[in-house]
Amino acid sequence: MQQTASTNKGWSVVLAGTGINLALGILYAWSIFKGAIADSIARGGEGAFTWDAASVNDPYAVACLAFAAAMVLAGKCQDKLGPRVTCLLGGLLVGAGFVWISQTTSYWAWVAGFGVLAGTGIGFGYSAATPPALKWFPPAKTGLIAGIVVSGFGLAPVYIAPLAKYLLAVRGLQEAMLIFGVAFAVVVCSLSLFVVNPPEGFVSGRKTAAKLSAASELGPSQLFSKGTFYTLWLCYFIGAGSGLMVIGSAKGLAHASMGEWAFLVVVIMSVGNAGGRLLAGVVSDKLGRATTLTIMLAFQAVLMFLAIPVLGGQASHPLLVALLVTFIVFNYGTNLSLFPAFAKDLWGMKHFGMNYGILFSAWGVGAFVLVRASQMLQVKTGNFTSSFILAGVLLMIGTVMSLSLRAPKAAASEAAGAVGETDLEPELVKAAK
Repeated sequence: MQQTASTNKGWSVVLAGTGINLALGILYAWSIFKGAIADSIARGGEGAFTWDAASVNDPYAVACLAFAAAMVLAGKCQDKLGPRVTCLLGGLLVGAGFVWISQTTSYWAWVAGFGVLAGTGIGFGYSAATPPALKWFPPAKTGLIAGIVVSGFGLAPVYIAPLAKYLLAVRGLQEAMLIFGVAFAVVVCSLSLFVVNPPEGFVSGRKTAAKLSAASELGPSQLFSKGTFYTLWLCYFIGAGSGLMVIGSAKGLAHASMGEWAFLVVVIMSVGNAGGRLLAGVVSDKLGRATTLTIMLAFQAVLMFLAIPVLGGQASHPLLVALLVTFIVFNYGTNLSLFPAFAKDLWGMKHFGMNYGILFSAWGVGAFVLVRASQMLQVKTGNFTSSFILAGVLLMIGTVMSLSLRAPKAAASEAAGAVGETDLEPELVKAAK
């Protein structure tokens, strides 16, 4: 009876975390807002945006950077004060950021409001959603649970994209931002009440696995002495930055072949984003994190080079464009379930919030650097070819680096032998590998 009650409580935390991410995933609808800003710049007139064309992606890039930076502070807050307080702060910050930008067309106000305030709020909310959910379940379900919770973030544009399209047409950009800000603040703050850690002393899974996990707990300062941390950070930087480069310009990339229906690619790719998170979590529970990561990076490199003729051609079939973007975003989504699982497997749960926040900085830096570089290359050349070549080469390098995460079998056997391989949870054997 007690086990059933614990399981039910765990799933309620998972569902609340998924719901929070469904709201915070508005970040992935930026390409629609970006399009409205670009149209306003081109149209001109009273009340129009007057930004430089090369700066249109800056609020999004800064939001990604603030998101990642906030994950470190939010992780500390989550470890000390709990996920409920952390998530509540996130909801209030996101709401404040959107309400601010709803009142202005100023470039710096949008960088501060959408980029810094909303980006920080998203970091706080996102940081509080996954860790408590993982704590309610055994190591063998780490990938599955992480995949479910973070899939909400990727799936958000399914409803946000058409809703944003409608609101932009009926209410305009400013009023749409106000509506989103108030609505998401209410949703995130309400769901934060259900996001709680298990009681002290709670153990999910076999005692041997729990003991091994406790013995492998690492503090934040210890991460920097581990070569594995730097390899993971660089792989995350490459995998996330390459995907976000496409997500941030998805509507523009699809416009040549899909015209006014280009906003639908944002909806379609969100399904791939969420699917990648969920499937990677399940597959990595079976095949291991490192193997799954290597496959993902290699596949993403191939897709980037395929994107040059497909997305660069004026006569590309809309279905082909939609499929390619969806697969690219599918691969991107795998990062968001693989890397928190890596953090739990290798460094434990005691300092998970801050440990993963430090690792997540790779996501923000990758987004800021590659999204900004892509926009500058696009303005300079008039196309995305250079961006795809850059991303493809980086992904090939990341694929090679990820191979080093698979330690020799002898080391894995030695780690397993310390407690007896039959006594280990399958995921802990994979972590040793």
